[in-house]
Amino acid sequence: MTAPHREPSPRTPYALTVDAGSRDLRAADHLLRTLAAELGLAEGVFGCTHLLRGERPRVAVSLAPETAVERDDLRARLAARGYEAAEGVPDPVGRAVLYRGADRLRGTTTVGELLSGSAIDRVTVLGAPDEPAPSARLVTNDHVRPQWRDGELVLTAMPAAGGTLVPFEVPEPTPCCADH
Repeated sequence: MTAPHREPSPRTPYALTVDAGSRDLRAADHLLRTLAAELGLAEGVFGCTHLLRGERPRVAVSLAPETAVERDDLRARLAARGYEAAEGVPDPVGRAVLYRGADRLRGTTTVGELLSGSAIDRVTVLGAPDEPAPSARLVTNDHVRPQWRDGELVLTAMPAAGGTLVPFEVPEPTPCCADH
């Protein structure tokens, strides 16, 4: 199965998309981490999830190495594991799971440390007109999922207890109507 072809982001010109039929974000995140481990992906490879709508909604994943040679090698290694990889990404707003510095975003950090130590370009706060100060504390909950917006990797955060921030996406979301 393949996702529709779209042009990759300027930051991910060598992207490949794999549609393994994942039904939710958790399964797609797991697939990305599994592929990263099994294929020995370099830290500079972006791995994103993409929601595919239509008759059969699902979540595809994209992998974007830094060079065309790495892309071609990755395509061959994916094929050897039974995955068909389409050129490009299905949409320009992928949700990043694998990116430089992602594994180091644990516990509490500052916005400045997050920006300097990862591929994330900027942080926005829901309901706030301005970006947070570099000294603002961010409680990561070990789950930081920025999204591509206009060629930038942007983390959306929200205010939390004690004047801290937390990523908008939580690791264990409560399903809709869970209490019914």
